[in-house]
Amino acid sequence: MTESFGDSTRDGEWAAVRLRVDGERIVEADAPGLDRPIVGMTLLEAAAVGGETLAVDALANALGPVFRAEPSRGRTAVAMSGGVDSAVALLRALPNAVGVTLRLWLDPAGPSAERACCSPEAVIAARATCHRLGAPHVTLDLREEFRNAIVSPFLDGYARGETPNPCIRCNGAFRFDELLAFAERAGCDRLATGHYARIVEHGGRLLLARGADAAKDQSYMLAQVDPALLDRIWFPLGEQGKEQTRDEADRAGLDVARRAESQEACFLAGDDYRAFLSRHGLEARPGPIVDAEGNELGVHGGAWEFTPGQRRGIGVVAERPLYVLDTDAAANAVVVGPHEALARSRVRASGRLYLAAERVDAKLRYRSPAIAARVSGTEDGFELELDEPAYGVARGQAAVLYSGDAVIGCGTVTGAS
Repeated sequence: MTESFGDSTRDGEWAAVRLRVDGERIVEADAPGLDRPIVGMTLLEAAAVGGETLAVDALANALGPVFRAEPSRGRTAVAMSGGVDSAVALLRALPNAVGVTLRLWLDPAGPSAERACCSPEAVIAARATCHRLGAPHVTLDLREEFRNAIVSPFLDGYARGETPNPCIRCNGAFRFDELLAFAERAGCDRLATGHYARIVEHGGRLLLARGADAAKDQSYMLAQVDPALLDRIWFPLGEQGKEQTRDEADRAGLDVARRAESQEACFLAGDDYRAFLSRHGLEARPGPIVDAEGNELGVHGGAWEFTPGQRRGIGVVAERPLYVLDTDAAANAVVVGPHEALARSRVRASGRLYLAAERVDAKLRYRSPAIAARVSGTEDGFELELDEPAYGVARGQAAVLYSGDAVIGCGTVTGAS
């Protein structure tokens, strides 16, 4: 017998639910405000019960830590963000589907936390979509786990003088690990998400691949997903574009059909990353701005406020435009120079090659085009010899390797020359 408690508060109102669970069935419940009694229901059945918003939210918080269900052939867990993409993924997975939303840590000082894909508002929207379509919905409160796994390394990376990409670490590892673990507890055969990516057979194995719509392709952000997990993952939107998704949601009468996109780096809650770093312990210490020979050209207010390739905000008057070439955290210095000094032809990364290759297309930033390169494995990752120079290569960013559309490697940039 297991006891579970959940509560929820909003605008000064409070609701609470207490459950006693035997196996997968609720045997006692103190749960006012629901549409119907839940005693005697399975946890899966209870997750589909509606009612007053606070009461249902409290029930979800009670169900999350104890949720499990007997396996059912064909059942799909669907990652629900509260937006249109995950809503249409759910439509494709019905009727045997269960929605799941991860509630993650958000900076309470951020200006627009309600837009984040893991905010309380997003959780409520995701649950409403599931219940509107007759599907159960489960919320997993992973705020502390997320802060330790994603936010703390983000802060540490900037403190070391890197330019980390927390979304790759989150989407490619943390989220899928948690979601697949939930899918197993929920008795599901597979996990579906609303990402614009595909899974293909390439070189004799399943690999992640670019989405069919280049404008929405999210394979870069998912590149850390272990290929060994792909036989349990489904991307139902991988062959289409955003407007097709919105049209499908419109036809289904879903309220989220025209909902705005959520921002990247959700834990920033709409804030500038520099303000976030400052609030969370990175001291803004003045230091020298130097050229490649070490000559001091000016003074900066904090080395972590700069990233390679940056042109604006350097604060040094020069005859030619200056760009940030590197930051030196130990010396608290920012190195600047002309644009041509940004050129890098060799890139080192820690990570994995999923498939042996000699030639790849290497994408070194999310919004940068891929560059053809020769790749060779190293003890902890790989090294790239680029066919043409890359500009603004930054330690901490992801190097994602493609063969055609297939992702055949992913690593974190550790150096470039």
